[in-house]
Amino acid sequence: MDEDAGAKGTRASGPSLTGSTPNQTSLSPDSVAAAPQRARLYAMGLTSAQMARPFVGVVTSWNEASPGNIALARQAQAVKRGVRDAGGTPREFTTIGGSDSGVGGTLSLISRDLIADSIEAMVRAHGYAALVGLAGCGTSLAAMMMAMARLDLPSVIMFGGAALPGRYLDRDITLQDVYEAVGAHAAGTISDDDLRAIETAACPSAGAGAGQFSANTMASVSEAIGLALPGAAGMPAAYDSRDDFAHKAGVTVMDLLDRDIRPRDILTGQAFENAASIVAASGGATCAALHLPAIAHECGIDFDLTTIGKIWRQTPRLADLKPGGTYLVRDLHDAGGTPALMSTMLDAGCLKGLCLTVTGSSIAENLQNVAVPSGHDVIRSSDHYPDRFLARLHVLHGNLAPDGAVMVADDMNELHFVGRARCFDSEAAAFDVVMHRDYDDGDVFVIRHQGPKGGPGMPSVGSVAAALSGQGASGRVAVITDGCLSGIVRGICVGHIGPEAAVGGPISLVQDGDIIVIDAKAGCIDLDIDDAELAARRAVTDHGLVTSETDTS
Repeated sequence: MDEDAGAKGTRASGPSLTGSTPNQTSLSPDSVAAAPQRARLYAMGLTSAQMARPFVGVVTSWNEASPGNIALARQAQAVKRGVRDAGGTPREFTTIGGSDSGVGGTLSLISRDLIADSIEAMVRAHGYAALVGLAGCGTSLAAMMMAMARLDLPSVIMFGGAALPGRYLDRDITLQDVYEAVGAHAAGTISDDDLRAIETAACPSAGAGAGQFSANTMASVSEAIGLALPGAAGMPAAYDSRDDFAHKAGVTVMDLLDRDIRPRDILTGQAFENAASIVAASGGATCAALHLPAIAHECGIDFDLTTIGKIWRQTPRLADLKPGGTYLVRDLHDAGGTPALMSTMLDAGCLKGLCLTVTGSSIAENLQNVAVPSGHDVIRSSDHYPDRFLARLHVLHGNLAPDGAVMVADDMNELHFVGRARCFDSEAAAFDVVMHRDYDDGDVFVIRHQGPKGGPGMPSVGSVAAALSGQGASGRVAVITDGCLSGIVRGICVGHIGPEAAVGGPISLVQDGDIIVIDAKAGCIDLDIDDAELAARRAVTDHGLVTSETDTS
């Protein structure tokens, strides 16, 4: 269509000629002072009519670093068509977007903050009136929501979509299976050819991991918190119909601009409760415990780990999704998607229905006509769910984690564990031990110096736990870390232990052979030594004399 056609009625005008404030809605065609800005826009093919319309930033984390990002450029074009059709002028730009599965690992928190800062800088520099963000991983989704809350301009977030699963030996497989196959290969239970076949088949399409891993967890959050369109979270990236959601996102942001609905109108305390609830209900990833407080902070809302833990304890796990369950995000989409899950949550009383969303309607209004399809068991009502699925995520405290920690446990039998510490100052050193199968039942792999400062940037820790699962050691060996747990982990895993080792947290004082007690029901993680011994170790550590006995790398 003609880009000059389709403009809506009168909107607020008055450009930010200095580009220093995020309130430009158009560039006046008759302003003498704006001639230099118009000249630059003419160079990019814009007409005077387009300059007179609201400028809408369309930001993506498109790159060729991971499959989660490669569909975003295509989807951005559909967003831009929506903006134009609704009377705006879209301006596309990109930001970085790493992957927790990258070869060198991702410094999660550093990447997140860089993305948020870069979006803010771009929008403020060019005075965009509104923003649509398209992201392909959990870190970039969180970062874009942080930027939207910080800027408080009419905004819509959109996930690029989940990957389709691969097929191997007549079963669906995902990236999780590849990580676990590495451990199985080291154990000799699969051959070189098996590993190669799994590796080449696991990721057949664009999109983030096919299970409820970190990216899909934060995608669910974006919908439950109200910043994404209903149904947008779960549709696989490979489906062309995702472009329809992208077009609608462009139209929706213009409607938000007309109605002056901003992120902080949507991001209330109850909205964050909904976000934490869907993480628990979907059996999601622990990264939400990092990202939700950060997004809330941008809104001036205190939403801490203790609050998240209380919500998780009260929320039944209603979706049977990998990594801890049976099904994939594609299966959830086929069963009605995130709206069907949220409808079930609303019926169960674990969702605040009055919260506003980007549709301009409330959560309850959006879900009014949503029906959960029958004939599947991807989503189950809270009164028909087996006990072993009642909780996957737990917040722990104790003398090993005075500031808290987050635990993953996929079975009722994994809620209590007592074991012997094996200490490592890098995941690589611990992984080498697993590959040589140099461990025993009852060991607790303590992987430290992976926190915000020690990592630095809190890299994702998951290879060790996944390899242990591949060797059949889940439930018999535990992994604890002051880093962020990868979304693919299952078994007995505790992450986000605070204070971290780099700032002298108790995890830095653990020695090989120490007894560690993990009790999800009691909400505790403790080092079974007395206070006097702990103080003595701290005194020695303060003189720089204590090092890990196991990690000699």
